[in-house]
Amino acid sequence: MGVSTDIGIDLGTASILVYIKNKGVVLREPSVVAYDRNTNEIRAIGEEARMMIGRTPGNIVAIRPLRQGVIADYTITEKMIRYFIQKAVGRRVFRKPRISVCVPSQITEVERKAVEDATFNAGAREVYLVEEPLAAAIGAGVDISKPAGNMVVDIGGGTTDIAVISLGGTVVSESIKVAGDDFNDAIVRYMRKHHNLLIGERTGEEIKIKIGTCYPRTDELALDVRGRDLVSGLPKTVTITSSETEEALREPTDQIVEAVHIVLEKTPPELAADISDRGIVLTGGGALLHGLEHLLEERLGITTMTAEDPMNCVAIGTGRYLDIMNSINED
Repeated sequence: MGVSTDIGIDLGTASILVYIKNKGVVLREPSVVAYDRNTNEIRAIGEEARMMIGRTPGNIVAIRPLRQGVIADYTITEKMIRYFIQKAVGRRVFRKPRISVCVPSQITEVERKAVEDATFNAGAREVYLVEEPLAAAIGAGVDISKPAGNMVVDIGGGTTDIAVISLGGTVVSESIKVAGDDFNDAIVRYMRKHHNLLIGERTGEEIKIKIGTCYPRTDELALDVRGRDLVSGLPKTVTITSSETEEALREPTDQIVEAVHIVLEKTPPELAADISDRGIVLTGGGALLHGLEHLLEERLGITTMTAEDPMNCVAIGTGRYLDIMNSINED
């Protein structure tokens, strides 16, 4: 008799993470699938498929089946979930697992149903949907069971979820479709406009990770970027500095600050007072952008800190969700 496992899946626009109870996050791979248009066969999933983005012959396309946290291509998403579950759990599980899947807080009923169906079809015995900000808060180590306001800003690849959480539930929340992918796009656009240089999405992301900032740095960093010259059409290398990335990233980061501001305005006064005591917690891969804490502190006057392991928070929280909810309901 196989042991039934509890699995948490963070179904992100950029990456999929799988958490297994007592083991932690066992898998993180890009949510990318490469398939052959002619035969409709899947050629690669995850990291292997990501390497193919922008580099495939005509008949093979690398797509991200989840757009802005929502299932854009149902069949492929289902195959992708199944692949990741099998890869994480191995084939030796006889009993189907209980699976919690994390979804953006503003998801529609139709979208929820799609995620549920895809997860059942991928081999789940029971499926629980967890709202992203709740999962992020649990994963960041916030005690969500207390009657105290906690604000979590979860910046993923496709969406930023902002929520005020108290007593195991979301009191006020806002989800905007501005996140890590938009940081990459902003850098790509900036390079085209200011340097006549055409670069791909992956290069944009590399610039963001290596020297990107949204707040003036004390130490100026520079990076050589290779791309295609828009004028000559030939490959060219340009040196870009971190202060240029600040200019490039101003618009998307301003939108995030603005959204946090809106949520604070809607927050009941008692909870708002808690937040100004406790501060704001940033989670998600986008929280790793240099200067984000400073930017929010300066604009909103509230201490802001990044969770310990921001990339894994949502997956960990999704995996622990069942235990935590059970203990809250037992009290």
